[in-house]
Parts: sequence; C-alpha cells; structure tokens
Amino acid sequence: MLSDRIQTLSESLTMAITALAQQLKRDGKDILGFSAGEPDFDTPRVIKDAAIDAIEKGFTKYTPVDGIPELKEAIVAKLKRDNGLEYSSDQVIASNGAKQSLFNLFQATINPGDEVIVPAPYWVTYPELIKYSGGIPVVIDTDDESGFKITPEQLENAITEKTRMLILTSPSNPTGAVYSKEELEALGEVLKGSDIIVASDEMYEKLVYDGTIFTAAASISEDMFNRTVTINGLSKSVAMTGWRFGYCAAADRDLVKAMKKLQSQSTSNICSITQIASIKGLDGSADEDIEMMRRAFEKRCEEASRLFNEIDGLSVIKPQGAFYLFVNHKSIEPDSMKFAKALLERAQVALVPGAGFGSDGYFRFSFATDIKTIRDGIERISDFVRSYRE
Repeated sequence: MLSDRIQTLSESLTMAITALAQQLKRDGKDILGFSAGEPDFDTPRVIKDAAIDAIEKGFTKYTPVDGIPELKEAIVAKLKRDNGLEYSSDQVIASNGAKQSLFNLFQATINPGDEVIVPAPYWVTYPELIKYSGGIPVVIDTDDESGFKITPEQLENAITEKTRMLILTSPSNPTGAVYSKEELEALGEVLKGSDIIVASDEMYEKLVYDGTIFTAAASISEDMFNRTVTINGLSKSVAMTGWRFGYCAAADRDLVKAMKKLQSQSTSNICSITQIASIKGLDGSADEDIEMMRRAFEKRCEEASRLFNEIDGLSVIKPQGAFYLFVNHKSIEPDSMKFAKALLERAQVALVPGAGFGSDGYFRFSFATDIKTIRDGIERISDFVRSYRE
C-alpha cells in the first residue's frame, strides 16, 4: 500500500519524454530529441582532472553533511565575486543537485495548507514538490505578451494570509526569460512587510545572451537578502549534470541548519569526488569553458529562434537566457500534449509539451545540441506543421 503523500507526485514529464525518445532510438527509430535539459558539451578538463586527482589521493570517505570546508568557502567566494552577496560558511549547504536543495527547503518551511506562488510557465518539479510537502501551489499565468514574467500587480493579487513562499526562476526554464534589476526591485517592494520567503532558482545564471545582465534576487536590497534563499549549481553552466551538485544560500542560519538536519537523515553528504571537482567549477578555473559554451548556445539560440519564426503558425520570443525556446503553437493546435504526441509519432521529433510547465499551447525546444541537429529538427517540425494544417 502506498502513502497518500507519494500518490500526490506525478512523474517528471521531461524525464518521461526523454526516456521514451531514447527507447524509440534503441528500437531503431530515427528520433531527433529536443526534450532533455542537458548540455551536449563534456565537463571541462580542469574539473575532470580535479576529480581524478581526488580519487588517486583516496578522497573517498564520508564528509560533513553540508560539504567540506573548502567547497563551502568556494561557494561563499563565488556568491561574493559574481553576485555581490556576503555569506558565511554556515549560511550555505551543498546538496545532490538543485532538486534536493528545493526538496530540503520545502520540507523545512512548508506546513500543510501553506500557499506557494509559482509563476507559469514553471519548471515541472516545483508544484510536485510543493504538494508533496503539504503546500498548495498558487499559479500566476504569464504569456508571450508579458515576456513570461509576472508583474507586481499580479504578485500583490496572489498574496493571501496563507502565502508562505514565492518562487522566482531567472533565467527561466522553460522560457529563457530573465528578470531585470528593476523588475526584481518592483517585486521586492510588494513583499516588504511580509514574512514571505523567496526561493530564487538561478541555475542558468551564466547562460545569458545579447548583452543581458543577470541580477541575483538577493542582491536587490537588504530586505530581499534576508528573505531570499538562492538555489544554484553547476549542472547547466559547467555541463556537470551527472555529477549531482547543487547548493543553496540563505541569510537565515536556522533555516540552513534545518535543511542540514534533514539532509543528514536522508542522503548525508554529496559525493566526495564531486565536491573536490565542483570547487574548480566555482573558483573561476573553468570560466573559459563556460564562456565557450555560452557563445555556442547564443549562436544556436539566434538560429533556432529565426527558423521557428519563419514557420507559419509558430512563434517564439527569443530567450534572454538558458537553452530553451518556448514556442507558441496555439493557432495550429491548442492542445500541447496532442501536438507533441503527433509530432513524435509522425515526424519522429521529441520535445516537451507546454502543459507540463503549466502553459498549454506551447512546446519547449531544447537547443542544447549541435546546430545541424537543430536545423534538421526544425525542418521536420516545419513539414509536420504544414501537413497538420492541411
């Protein structure tokens, strides 16, 4: 018999579609996959060398639950250098990816019936973990016209006496939208005088394009610093998805202690080898590799956006960051699940329907692959759209 709690969870749609596409490939189908949120680049050499050295030196034992001192110092130094944020080591914790950071945060702060404001489109995991923690997701819808960003008025209207938290994601998965400093300041003004926590997911901060400037939510003001829990990692910007490294930082030391306590009874420390390797991803040693990947993503973003906007019936706002396009197909087929299923069956192209992100009528297209595959995939989508409309 399963618990009521576990039955509130749905399987990750992105993971499910990626697995289906991989199975179809194994079955001999010529599948082009654009569903996975994973860079196609290898982990930088300097990071791999650090891991190999750690193995050779026998750094293979348990470590402190929240990370070795050297790693935590590297996190603190990164936050100061890149974001202008002053933390101490007891205000940060390393976890097994951003998912565990979020899980720890939600479990440590959300009581049954608490409301969590989630702008849509949202990363598929947010509402599932909120519900698992006993909370109630309160979704604020956005669209192309708003640039997929919430307004202060929308935020103010969504707040009730039960509101416990606001989730911000910048750059966004799935839209690539980036909140400017001024936009964050305006949202911060709405929150003043409340005890609402801001969970700021900044996983894609290094991947911004066309001169876009990333601003950390906690850097906006002292008030925002005190209420913000920053979630970040190296999976996307440094191509370390399989290494499972994420971290969070919070002004509230008691909150960090609570997350550490939970982690001590679940996974304990993250992989000791990953911790040593991650220091190199944080301290600037891999910056040239990060910039190389960013430039490649920027070129792909430009090309893919242009090609999609040339297809009659499809439209996309060129993203400011991350490595996704959130493409509007409402005039062709408003049901994104139906659209994506037909596309996979008839054109053998795998992407993620917008319904999984809380926004039907769109699909997410990952351009974290080579330019030829992107062009071939969009050509197949173009042919599919033409036949679908006939």
